[in-house]
Amino acid sequence: MTLLVQYAVLCCVAAGLVTGAVALVIARDGRAALRIALDFWLAAGLLRLGAAAGGEPLLATAAIMAVRQLVAWSLRRPAR
Repeated sequence: MTLLVQYAVLCCVAAGLVTGAVALVIARDGRAALRIALDFWLAAGLLRLGAAAGGEPLLATAAIMAVRQLVAWSLRRPAR
């Protein structure tokens, strides 16, 4: 993985943390903040997938996408 892609991945992870925290503070909605953060973290995983060759990064990205979909699905359900 090139140095530029590593920095892009790091920026996506940091952006997910920052925007998730900002969304939590401004909107006071933990679900929305988590969805925003997960989107950035998914982008970081996809960047890593595009830079690496082989099946291992593909499996890791598929796992990230599956977790993101499960969390988004559970957040859409009304709270009891």
